[in-house]
Amino acid sequence: MSKLEGRVALVTGAASGIGAGIAAAFAREGADVVVADKAPAEAAARVVAAIERHGRAALYVHTDVSDEASVRAMAEQAIARFGRVDILVNNAGIFTESLLEDMPIEDWDRVVNTNLRGSFLCTRMLIGQMLERGDGRIINIASQLGQVGGDSVAHYSASKAGLIGLTKALAREVSRRGVLVNAIAPGPIQTPLLDSETEEWRNNKLADLPIGRFGTVDEVTPTAVLLASSDGSYYVGQTLGPNGGDVML
Repeated sequence: MSKLEGRVALVTGAASGIGAGIAAAFAREGADVVVADKAPAEAAARVVAAIERHGRAALYVHTDVSDEASVRAMAEQAIARFGRVDILVNNAGIFTESLLEDMPIEDWDRVVNTNLRGSFLCTRMLIGQMLERGDGRIINIASQLGQVGGDSVAHYSASKAGLIGLTKALAREVSRRGVLVNAIAPGPIQTPLLDSETEEWRNNKLADLPIGRFGTVDEVTPTAVLLASSDGSYYVGQTLGPNGGDVML
């Protein structure tokens, strides 16, 4: 029996990177998957095809997680298609760099609204039907920068630290009602986001990492499967860190 057989998952930011990897991994374990992303359908088609290759159903919904109406419509479409959402992965996020002293206010708002408000909105729209059934999993994709901070990324670090705090607070609210809430805080992972960094930044980061290399998406997805499945049934309010030793707690 696959670990997620018969489950329905919704992954935000699933058209690329870690979100795409999680969506495919969930399908491989037997879940039907809603792909929620701002990317156009053509960009999400590769992920939808990967899900369907595993014999599972996929639904793409164009979603701006920072917009309440868009998230509400996404939730309604997911429920209309599958009847429920068992697993929510709040993965959608954006990243920009600026010293705080120079940071445009709109950059702060855009990053925090996507990374933190977006996770709140998706959770708010979908947690009710989980609580009604007394069953559900919520996985928030944070970052090691939410644990240690980072130069020129105060807004990103704050949004991810807020997501870790949200994870802990919500876990205290709902774990006795059957909904388990946890977070994953990856270190630097080889994704399009990392590719956009300067060579200088990449070299400096590599020098800092005890493992001496960047991670891969496939090194993050098993943690998501763990938290989504019955194997993760005693994880409550935790932040798991596939980070190559960048953070040691």
